Amino acid sequence: MFINRSAEHTLKRLLLHYPVVAVLGPRQSGKTTLVRHVCEDKAYVLLEDLDTREFAQNDPRGFLAQYPDGAILDEVQRCPELLSYLQGIVDREQRPGHFILTGSQQFSLHSGLSQTLAGRVALLPLLPFSLPALEGAQCVPEQLVDMLWMGAYPPIHARGHDPANWYANYVRTYIERDVRDLINVRDLSAFQRFVRMCAGRSGQLVNLSNLAGDCGITHNTAKAWLGVLEASYLVYLLKPYHRNFNKRLVKTPKLYFLDTGLAAWLLGIQQPEHLRQHPLLGAIFESWVVAECLKARWHAGKEPNMYFWRDRSGHEVDILVDQGINAIPIEIKSGQTIAADFFHPLERWQDIAGDYAAPAALVYGGDSRQKRTNCDVIPWRQIAQLTKQLA
Repeated sequence: MFINRSAEHTLKRLLLHYPVVAVLGPRQSGKTTLVRHVCEDKAYVLLEDLDTREFAQNDPRGFLAQYPDGAILDEVQRCPELLSYLQGIVDREQRPGHFILTGSQQFSLHSGLSQTLAGRVALLPLLPFSLPALEGAQCVPEQLVDMLWMGAYPPIHARGHDPANWYANYVRTYIERDVRDLINVRDLSAFQRFVRMCAGRSGQLVNLSNLAGDCGITHNTAKAWLGVLEASYLVYLLKPYHRNFNKRLVKTPKLYFLDTGLAAWLLGIQQPEHLRQHPLLGAIFESWVVAECLKARWHAGKEPNMYFWRDRSGHEVDILVDQGINAIPIEIKSGQTIAADFFHPLERWQDIAGDYAAPAALVYGGDSRQKRTNCDVIPWRQIAQLTKQLA
């Protein structure tokens, strides 16, 4: 079952203006399905295939000569040498939409794209399904805990895979294999422990020393491993807001897992109902909202303009969307009943920011929408009403 995605329109637009478009994202996020659906007339080449990759590595000119009309080069990070040869072809042909690349690692691929294809390539990050995409396919669960526990990866919704089994195999076959490609992990069990510790810290300030100590690794190793998770689009580091408004601000980023189903599996949450009373429900819901906002920006082909704000006194707003002339404060609460104290962080920030504060939004785990003075209260199922503004 093909599920329509907002990134499809962005991909078509980029193909009209750039000779190369690179669709990047985590493993199994639907990159191949999307590009083959949009570019069904293009030849398709999977560079994970050993014989194909050997040909591309040993004779890149001969390999690319097979595709005079361009091609989809899937998992191109497996053969980054091709990028230099692509430069000569696209400069000579000057043809929009000539090659479409996909990749699931940012490290080598990003550096290769920026060095050899600068000005010739458009980047389109693709995360797993957004809530609007699932709504379009009538795949949204009735309960919030079911949505959070299942996550948003396409095989679970489009093919009906059991989430617990699928995430177990996903960690084994993709995360651990990709890690070996990026860095030399001598103790795989220590890395597994590190990933689980990161899942338990989703929504918290990054503390590398604490993470390293809990996992029995060095500070530098923890930093490198966190970089791997970020490069593989599994986590996102939300930066603190830079305007101080005469306050001393926290300068450490916050860590978020980009898929709540993966985070729940790593935390050992075996059933959706177990999540309902879990102490990390609030953090997991916050991660989901952050991911939905990121999807809206990335899938529209835009850079994230999101931050969080926290001063040294502990006053905090979960998300600030910087619009240049003002910033939208967004507070996130997993509770199903609206409480007066939900609004206190937003009111405090609006008082501090003054005219720079745009009307606020509160996303919560309930069902009723409210329009209050200077604040739009948005139930989780209607989050598209917020994310449309961000895109």
